[in-house]
Amino acid sequence: MTDDGAVRLNRSGSLLRITLDRPERRNSLTRGMIDALVTALTDAATDDTLRAILLTGAGGNFCAGADWVATNSNGQRPRTGDLTRRVPLTHNRIVELLTTIQLPVVCGVQGWAVGLGCNLALAADFAVVDTEATFWEPFLDRGFTPDSGATWLLPRLTGVTRAKRMLLLGDKVSGARAAEWGLVDRAVTGSEVDAAAEELALRLAAGPTVAIGLAKQAINYGLHATLPQAMNHELADLELSCRTADFKEGLAAFRERRAPDFTGR
Repeated sequence: MTDDGAVRLNRSGSLLRITLDRPERRNSLTRGMIDALVTALTDAATDDTLRAILLTGAGGNFCAGADWVATNSNGQRPRTGDLTRRVPLTHNRIVELLTTIQLPVVCGVQGWAVGLGCNLALAADFAVVDTEATFWEPFLDRGFTPDSGATWLLPRLTGVTRAKRMLLLGDKVSGARAAEWGLVDRAVTGSEVDAAAEELALRLAAGPTVAIGLAKQAINYGLHATLPQAMNHELADLELSCRTADFKEGLAAFRERRAPDFTGR
């Protein structure tokens, strides 16, 4: 009997740790795990006491993607249009939440990051990865086209030619190469991944949370905007961020020549 796995949540102060926990299947995601991850991220998006998210996998792997066998194991042929109804609310919704949530998201990646699992790492704001980790987009190897944002994320992060090698040829990319290509923030030895990812997440959690969220939103908006549109968006964000308590603290710290003590408000 296949283990359904779980999405484990562990809160430490203002940091939410999310662990994909199905190690016997390299943390491949069942439908229940996907729903749980959507719920966890949706709840986090509206929790004003949270300031950062750390996403990892249990048992030495990050995520081997969606478990298509587990999610299609009821023996019944899906209704026509099943994917177009279901995927926007499941696989795609997770990627959308990671990129739009106004909290910084850090992924710690070891072992395999495959398909949807690869795209989760790419959608995070920062990914700290094992040099020996493996990033793989095997969609065409399985006979179907890429999904969950792969064709949007990869060309923007690493360029069209490298994206084609990963998506059309199914080339595997090591963690070290992923960092070299700019797919992820940095690569470290396997034993350092957890500590390095947590350190980065805590650093972000200590920052001006509102301003970080607005800046993240502006970066994503700027990917498809003209320069005047992007600057107008920046101006609206500036108007909001200048009204926060963290803005006042930042100015006070600058005047007093000390490190700021942001509260996320």
